[in-house]
Amino acid sequence: MKLKIKSILKIIICLLCIISISFISTKNISAATVKLNYSSITLETGASKTLKVTGTTSKVTWTSGNSSVAAVSSSGKVTAKKAGTTSIYAAVDGKKLSAKVTVKEATAKPSPSFPEEANDTTTDKKIVGYYAAWSRYSGFKPEKIDANKLTHINYAFANIGSDLTVELGYPDIDEENIRQLNQLKTINPKLKTIIAVGGWSWSGRFSDVALTQGFREKFADSLVDFIVRYNFDGVDIDWEYPVSGGLSTNIKRPEDKYNFTLLMKTLRERLDERRKIDGKHYILSFAGPAGSWYADNTELSNLSSYVDYANVMTYDIHGTWDSYTDFNAPLYNISSVNGAFSVDAGISSWINAGFPRDKIVMGVPFYGYIYKGVADMNNGFNQTYSGGASISFANIAANYLGLSEYQRYFHPAAKVPWLFNGSTFISYEDEESMSEKAGYIKEKGLSGVMIWELSQDPDRVLFNALYKGLK
Repeated sequence: MKLKIKSILKIIICLLCIISISFISTKNISAATVKLNYSSITLETGASKTLKVTGTTSKVTWTSGNSSVAAVSSSGKVTAKKAGTTSIYAAVDGKKLSAKVTVKEATAKPSPSFPEEANDTTTDKKIVGYYAAWSRYSGFKPEKIDANKLTHINYAFANIGSDLTVELGYPDIDEENIRQLNQLKTINPKLKTIIAVGGWSWSGRFSDVALTQGFREKFADSLVDFIVRYNFDGVDIDWEYPVSGGLSTNIKRPEDKYNFTLLMKTLRERLDERRKIDGKHYILSFAGPAGSWYADNTELSNLSSYVDYANVMTYDIHGTWDSYTDFNAPLYNISSVNGAFSVDAGISSWINAGFPRDKIVMGVPFYGYIYKGVADMNNGFNQTYSGGASISFANIAANYLGLSEYQRYFHPAAKVPWLFNGSTFISYEDEESMSEKAGYIKEKGLSGVMIWELSQDPDRVLFNALYKGLK
């Protein structure tokens, strides 16, 4: 009897083991089938893709490792926000699944061409567009520029080496950029390519360059060699800025005011000497801000004797350095708690300082400023804010224009638009403000318009409105 009982117990134990193993195996198989439909995805900014969890009907909780790069909805829809890498997580059945998300900048798509506008060069105004070297990193290559509607392309920027000679600023991409820019001359033989030297980041050595005649000549000789080597048609000096302003690390001297003139005189002389060799006129220009302080720190009247024209940076009149929201480039003065200044006031300060109006190329921005945490008063204008940043027109067009929560306003005196949704204020340019600025250039008899910078309007919305207004 005891033997029988032992035998029965063994059989029961064996059966229980089989059932237990079967249960565990089934559970493991079931768990193995709970997975995401993608382990990794790559999206361009603004694009979206839906992730799904298969193998379960349980509720899924979605989260993003970095929602500023890619956000995810409660249904698993992933939307790319800005370039970068992050992970999307799905919590379900006590497990946490993940998918890697890589976001790249959207490739700029050229606007459809209009046959009636092709090769239309009816405007007699200069249309100078800055092409920023770093635009290539985000996919905006020189081939995407509308060469037919530009008279000059300024390539930004060449740097100044420790030996006070000109050098490539972005050696990994400069030569290909320059080659492709010069290829645009086959499309528009009248197009001029200009090397811009310095800029905000690389103006630190200009004061030394201009300090003595020996340094000025050394710099000028290296610049002429650079221009000839890379087949440029001239140079644009972007010293930001003589005497005061610019980066705190820049060298500045009171005598910069006079040395800048001597530097430009030396450059003109060296370029003219080169002209005697090859018979080519080389363009000499410079860029300067609109503020009256700049006119005080330079000899604008004397400078005009040596240059073909100057690019006046009539933007950044207000921005995120101010205490209150305001307009980036108001055309005319308006009452503002930040102080009244405008494009018109800046142009007038140059003319009053003796710089000829027919040598003034007026700058327009293809970007704006976005302010967050704005008080919901006065439609967001002249209000305090918690944070802000520069924003390209392309970003504004893709992510803000057309959204029902954002109301567009247009200031009747400043002649510029803005967007406001109750807490976010965006100062920007649109077709209407471009038309107003083009009209101003013609009315004042200025030399033309300068654009900073071309990649910020890849679909040419602002560009075409500006061009049309100048015709």
